[in-house]
Amino acid sequence: MQSTAKIFSGTGSQQLADQICKKYGTRLGNVNIQHFSDGEIYPIFMESVRGDYVFLIQSTQSPTDNLMELLLMIDAAKRASAYKVIAVLPYYGYARQDRKDRPRVAIGSKLIANMLVAAGADRIITMDLHAPQIQGYFDIPVDHLDSSAVFIPYIEQLKVENLTFAAPDVGSTNRVREIASYFNAEMVICDKHRKRANEIASMVVIGDVTDKDIVIIDDICDTGGTLAKSAALLMEKGAKSVRAMITHPVLSGNAYDNINNSVLSELVVCDTIPLKQETPKIKVLSVAELFAVAIRNAFENKSITSLFIHSQRRNR
Repeated sequence: MQSTAKIFSGTGSQQLADQICKKYGTRLGNVNIQHFSDGEIYPIFMESVRGDYVFLIQSTQSPTDNLMELLLMIDAAKRASAYKVIAVLPYYGYARQDRKDRPRVAIGSKLIANMLVAAGADRIITMDLHAPQIQGYFDIPVDHLDSSAVFIPYIEQLKVENLTFAAPDVGSTNRVREIASYFNAEMVICDKHRKRANEIASMVVIGDVTDKDIVIIDDICDTGGTLAKSAALLMEKGAKSVRAMITHPVLSGNAYDNINNSVLSELVVCDTIPLKQETPKIKVLSVAELFAVAIRNAFENKSITSLFIHSQRRNR
């Protein structure tokens, strides 16, 4: 019997999964996510998946419930005799816990990788991990997509003359350098020092931003405090304008107030995580087509190299 590709969604990524299916040219599979009164999650596939490639789309923001839901869906699909189970995590939660940066702490991203593999996932498709080396935590294939494929066309249509890219910390320099190189543009770094998570003690700008139109590039915007402070500092140093392009809009706590009250001209994000509220300052770009192509190529055993900017880089 010929295997088919079936796409299902957890409750955390329903909107994005609908769009991915439209781009893929199929319907979203029928899965019923039930809850017991004590909060236990109970997923049931309402159609056969025997012998099929099963793609389970679920970002793990609000990580406890969404992650557990995904793990149970993987297990249910394997026990229903799916041929391959591919976990599609547009946003991979716990990615910021990627190393022991102090004594007696967990490496959360490695633990999550172990759990996904133990549940029965055969492949992972994700986007913009906080640290690319997290791919090495898996002993199964990982397709690591890059949001620059949607950000670059948007930047091009802005037609900004004095374009300069900013890394919000030293750890983001490789990501930002790739995009700056694509545009033959300069790059600056906002070097920050934290005393604790989500709280900045100090920040300095490395590089000249005078009369430049700055684009901050990063993978996650959580409380928005770092982003607002970076934008304010860049403007103080003489920048003409500051906008930010962030892949995953976690936007917790006072994030919306921090963004709305900042000097940012706009915050451009992807739909890897659904927004909790709409605001004129935040623009959403969809990654549905990118994931649809990745899913199709995974099913058809084709390369996904064409989805990355190193294969699109233009000569200038």
